[in-house]
Amino acid sequence: METKNLQHSLVPQAETCAKAACCAAESGSSQVGDLQPAATGTAGQLFRITTMDCSVEESEIRQALEPVDGIRSLGFQLTARTLRIDAEQATFPVALAAIRKAGFDPQPVDEGSAQSLTGNAPAHNFNAGLGRYALALALATGAELLHYFAPETVVWTVVGMAVAGFAILLAGLDTYKKGMAALLRGKLNINALMAVAVTGAFLIGQWPEAAMVMALYAIAEWIEAKAVDRARNAIKGLLDLAPAQALMRQPNESWVLTPAASIPPGATLRVKPGERLPLDGVMTKGSSTINQAPITGESLPVDKAPGDPVFAGTINEAGELEMRVTAGANDTTLARIIHAVEQAQGSRAPTQRFVDRFATVYTPAIFAIAVAVAVLMPLLLGASWHDAAYKALVLLVIACPCALVISTPVTVVSGLSAAARRGILIKGGVHLENARLLKAVALDKTGTVTQGKPKLVEWRVWNAGGEGDEAQLKLLAASMAGRSDHPVSRAIAAGLGGQAADVIDFKALPGRGVQGRVGSLDLRLGNHRLMHESGFCSPELEAALAVHEKEGRSITLLADDTQVLALFAVADTIKPGSIQAIADLKLMGVTAVMLTGDNTRAAQAIAAQTGIEDVRGDLLPEAKLDAISQMQQRYGATGMVGDGINDAPALAQSDLGFAMGAAGTDTAMEAADVVIMNDDLQRVAETIWLSRRTHAVLWQNISLALGIKAAFLLLAVFGSATMWMAVFADMGASLLVVANGMRLLSCSNPLRTG
Repeated sequence: METKNLQHSLVPQAETCAKAACCAAESGSSQVGDLQPAATGTAGQLFRITTMDCSVEESEIRQALEPVDGIRSLGFQLTARTLRIDAEQATFPVALAAIRKAGFDPQPVDEGSAQSLTGNAPAHNFNAGLGRYALALALATGAELLHYFAPETVVWTVVGMAVAGFAILLAGLDTYKKGMAALLRGKLNINALMAVAVTGAFLIGQWPEAAMVMALYAIAEWIEAKAVDRARNAIKGLLDLAPAQALMRQPNESWVLTPAASIPPGATLRVKPGERLPLDGVMTKGSSTINQAPITGESLPVDKAPGDPVFAGTINEAGELEMRVTAGANDTTLARIIHAVEQAQGSRAPTQRFVDRFATVYTPAIFAIAVAVAVLMPLLLGASWHDAAYKALVLLVIACPCALVISTPVTVVSGLSAAARRGILIKGGVHLENARLLKAVALDKTGTVTQGKPKLVEWRVWNAGGEGDEAQLKLLAASMAGRSDHPVSRAIAAGLGGQAADVIDFKALPGRGVQGRVGSLDLRLGNHRLMHESGFCSPELEAALAVHEKEGRSITLLADDTQVLALFAVADTIKPGSIQAIADLKLMGVTAVMLTGDNTRAAQAIAAQTGIEDVRGDLLPEAKLDAISQMQQRYGATGMVGDGINDAPALAQSDLGFAMGAAGTDTAMEAADVVIMNDDLQRVAETIWLSRRTHAVLWQNISLALGIKAAFLLLAVFGSATMWMAVFADMGASLLVVANGMRLLSCSNPLRTG
């Protein structure tokens, strides 16, 4: 999945539209054909198509445009209901004519206006729709009353039919437009089925019921649309996290409130306590604690100081700070998250593709059965033509695949959104579903299981005599280590802290350590090899060093001209959640294997502490690739967890790649299928759990949709179902699967203990 080219309109794609999701029955898949999405910055024209609500209507437009020569690419934004066409200028009239012929009305959009942004796209006007549908329901009720209580005269019959007809048009005009357009193209979707059923019921004299059916159908769709909008907009709220304006320092040192979209990288901003950060950057002044939950899912604020990175949309909870902008509004980590979720929701999960393929067969089959009922019952069973036609129409309404088709995308989007809220960025429904299949997970050591930063874990005085006490040795070691730029020396200096003395005649000893003079003392700070060459190693010291080296620690020794004075052990420490993460994987029946380029002894020491039994060290990237292949043969589906850069070959070879600590890292977001934004290894098990939960809900929804349909179809066959019941069966099932799928948004993971 590409994440390099970011668009400003970064909102989840509306795969799960309510009303139009039902129309997926008419086409089995909305997969991109020969026309690929337009890349950001591609020349072209943008059009708003207000009736393009879901991926199936996208597919219809693609099919309509496929015969048109001169089109280079198409770029759809379903939430914004926009289509970008990149084509030769002479092609546009032909392309627009083809779209209109397919039943859509494209209108040009000024891309410089706010209305071109996804976040400002026209949304469902729920209040206006409810008023119209309520009036239609009142008219339909009036038609029912006229049918039952008005005198059976031509005048009253015409009045009743007029009232019913007005109710039908008021509630179902959009349905009729889409339905007739579909029928003219030889397509069978929910709109076509409803148009045929309601028209047929009206023509056979069931005009009160036809009006009531259309009104109930419209109201049920309105309720469903409101419910599904919650799922499709679950991530959209991220857009509101970053403030639209920020205080930017001017050349004359004044501070001016400036639109965030126009602030360039390199600018200096001031953020007050309690405010959200407008852009990504690096702190340059002040200290504070930042709530990074919107980006990483971390529940606790993080301390920040000058030099630390900060992210747009996070909250400055303490002191005033200044920051240097490192990314424009379109390129922030927040923007990339939204864009990645948008693309993920635009992909189709395996179960969703199965349901779409099933719907392409199911819908025409039901239509054929309804026609057979209408024609054959009078001929073979002696039923009246009126009763047979009515039963066939009831069958059409009951059997429409709305609930079945919408059951999968709303569940997948809810699962993706639930993961994103936890700081887990899953790049598509296919990865969300496939995570449940993992039998083993390969873990890189440095930066994945461990912190990835050397830390002073232990130090001790070796020879205290003559040269002072512990405090004096601490000062000497900190002074020497502070002059070196070696990671181990920096870890010692940071661990000892405190004051440092001047070092003169300082000199690096490549591969061994450093030497210098502090006061009257000639000192050496170096490794085992340096002490051995200096003749300072005794059997006791060798034994002590062996203990530390067995645990994978790097040992540094401080010595004067005659002896070793102190011993310092530096190690890469385990992340706080790693032990629990390995336990969670084991609980789920997933085998954890450590693959690392670090030395085997160090890897074994870390593995022993975390509970990993299979350890493979000293691996080059090619060896990791082979190890993944071996794990796939031994265990089955295998995931790989790494940093997304050095482990890229193994991530690509694995069945599911997890990138750790990817906040602000383009490469990591591109290398893996799943991005763990906060470095928490426990999120891997949580992803697998969420995948299993999503899969279970998917099949619950499919079973509910088909089960309810089957029950009411039996009632219809035996003459016990009416069109009212048909509408309740169809839309009731739709609302039920929507509500069930949306439970994923608020579900809690039983594996998480803190």
